[in-house]
Amino acid sequence: MCAVPAVEVIGLRRDIGAVRAVDDASWSAESGAVTAILGPNGAGKTTTMECLEGLQRPTAGSVRVLDTDPWRAPAAHRAKVGVMLQDGGLPVTTTPRRLLHHVARLHAFPGDVSGLIQRLELDRIGGRSIRRLSGGERQRVALAAALVGRPEVAFLDEPTAGLDPHARLEVWDLIRETADASAVVVTTHSFEEAERIADHVVIMHAGKVAAEGSLAEVCDGRPLEERYFALTGGGRR
Repeated sequence: MCAVPAVEVIGLRRDIGAVRAVDDASWSAESGAVTAILGPNGAGKTTTMECLEGLQRPTAGSVRVLDTDPWRAPAAHRAKVGVMLQDGGLPVTTTPRRLLHHVARLHAFPGDVSGLIQRLELDRIGGRSIRRLSGGERQRVALAAALVGRPEVAFLDEPTAGLDPHARLEVWDLIRETADASAVVVTTHSFEEAERIADHVVIMHAGKVAAEGSLAEVCDGRPLEERYFALTGGGRR
């Protein structure tokens, strides 16, 4: 019998007012792998992620995370899931160091807070108010907060947005290492990012899944960027 995927999206539809943000989308993500979701703005990537995180309720269809409906998930289930929101969602009056130690205390077997702070180069800003951090610095704090609990599933919405090239490479390495023991789902606009870190790719367009599979399956012998624009109907930028 095949193991149940860590993440399942099954005929998902999400209507927001008169707008159908996600339209009959289906895909899955396995543990031990990075799944990258690509698509233009308005494709339904973030809405799908928020349904998987239990922040939005599907209009139709279903989503499952660790074989559980995230909308009805108990606290014990939520402790197994790490979330990095697109806008960070961080409390701005505390400091990165206090925040990460607080989040770590919420988990039975957290990761090494000091090591994560050093890895993401947060040590020099660890005592500064989050309100005073740059966008890239907040991104790194949000990523650390999502991963410090050693989640079984991590949802990372554009984790390298606003990062400099050096920090981006470090984050890619950290994501790959996290996927050794977890399912990691990443939304991105970067073809390079998907090619560097993804085992599995989902391309969304107008709320639908335009393609899903391994990088080789989705690309079909062509560069990812070329395949993406062919599927989404856009020209090369």
